[in-house]
Amino acid sequence: MSDNWQYSRRAVAMKSSIIRELLKITQKPGVISFGGGLPAAELFPVAQLKEAANKVLTDNPGKALQYDTTEGYKPLREIIAERMNNLGIKCDADEIMITGGSQQGLDMVGRVFLDEDSAVITGRPTYLGAIQAFNAYNPHYITQPSDDDGFVVFGLEELIQTHGPRLIYLVPTFQNPDGKTIPEERRKIILDLASQYGIPVIEDDPYSELSFEGEVPKHMKAMSPDNVILLGTFSKLLAPGLRTAWLIAPKGDAYNRCVRMKQGADLHTNTFAQHVVYEFLKTGALDDHLVKIREAYARRRNIMVKLMKENFPEEVTFTEPTGGLFLWVTLPESIDTTELLPKAVEHKIAYVPGSAFFPDGGGKNSMRLNFSKPTEDEIKEGIPRLAQLFREAIGG
Repeated sequence: MSDNWQYSRRAVAMKSSIIRELLKITQKPGVISFGGGLPAAELFPVAQLKEAANKVLTDNPGKALQYDTTEGYKPLREIIAERMNNLGIKCDADEIMITGGSQQGLDMVGRVFLDEDSAVITGRPTYLGAIQAFNAYNPHYITQPSDDDGFVVFGLEELIQTHGPRLIYLVPTFQNPDGKTIPEERRKIILDLASQYGIPVIEDDPYSELSFEGEVPKHMKAMSPDNVILLGTFSKLLAPGLRTAWLIAPKGDAYNRCVRMKQGADLHTNTFAQHVVYEFLKTGALDDHLVKIREAYARRRNIMVKLMKENFPEEVTFTEPTGGLFLWVTLPESIDTTELLPKAVEHKIAYVPGSAFFPDGGGKNSMRLNFSKPTEDEIKEGIPRLAQLFREAIGG
């Protein structure tokens, strides 16, 4: 009986992702979910991807279906490097490793830098997927609060001096979960301290190309190439099922260690998917696709924010992000959104409780809402349901 097997401490300690579990709830008939971080499936560029896949299988099926190097398909790495340089990030293909989604990039970072009880500095709140990836290596988290401009830098040097962190992890642009963006002056302070104390900064960047308005601050990787490892992904820009993402690390020791860790994990990322993504990118179709999804997501965000302003009780506050996929809702401190979730499902509505994004505790009266996956009609129906739930909870 497998119940009697002896498992590693790591396997025993690992818990299920609340988002993965929440996806099961959303399968119930009639439930409108603002919970998952999913892009809109109806906007996937299916015809162009089908054309790219047919071309791959027609022109070079032997190579596309074969093993490849751990670093990834070289033409794909080259075209990513070209895109990165256009965004101000100076790099070449030999600094890029293709990963199986950004989640694998996070796991590689954990493998390379974290030992038992290593310190990780991150924000409060921060991305749940990073917490889950890093938890496999049993670190302890040192968190900084967030204000309207995201990660607060006051007191950061003292934390570094006190705890000697192995890394600083940030989603600096349209952060998951709260949609906030760290301004450039704060980024510089963080990078200067990281350089002074020899700490790598992990810049998790799924959303910077999903900006709806205004200028996006300069990438941290562009500001300090030798001190930053950048994680990028096609999951939010193209389609998550392709599981094609990338990691950019400084040449030499850091990059080589990431490659060796990936060799032990999976040898290499899905070759066929890499070829398909390359053929798609080669046509220039991604830029047109990005315009389309930015416009759609901006409309959905606008509808959601408008309805929240019209319907939410005055005791409830929320962020108004200018890009990305998420916004953050804060309720009175007396309300626990995890305890409230079953009632939300009764109201045929779902969200992610905020406490999941606080690795050292907190956030019980908050929640994350996603505006990219639900349709405009679902948002128009779901937000009033959520508002009614809030009124009942606050009134009760």
